[in-house]
Amino acid sequence: MKEILDFLAECKQFFLATDEGGQPRVRPMGVAFEYKGKLCMCTNNKKKLFAQIKANNKAEICASNGNKWLRVAGTVEVCPELEAKEKAFNAAPMLKNMYKIDDGIFEILYFEKALAVFNDMQGNEKEINL
Repeated sequence: MKEILDFLAECKQFFLATDEGGQPRVRPMGVAFEYKGKLCMCTNNKKKLFAQIKANNKAEICASNGNKWLRVAGTVEVCPELEAKEKAFNAAPMLKNMYKIDDGIFEILYFEKALAVFNDMQGNEKEINL
């Protein structure tokens, strides 16, 4: 997990792909953290992203840094625990300017079952089961 989080931090931004009625939808994300051994992200439950995850929880993230990239694909679930939201605020304090722990819209998403794959331009590949 550390290797994945370190890479995402180096990239500063990653992209999350979801499904909307059979059409892929991709958007930039900037916050990733670990909670109870799970790779987590956060969002607002008023966004289309949240509705897409609720309708089809298969998702993938991708990040690139120079000649190396990472993809994490799997199923995404919602974590209702307040402690996870606190962990998100610790990982990215700027979130406190946008959300409150109990505001009714701030949500934590995590990969329940996923495969992380590191690749590089030389064709090397490393898989990590999450």
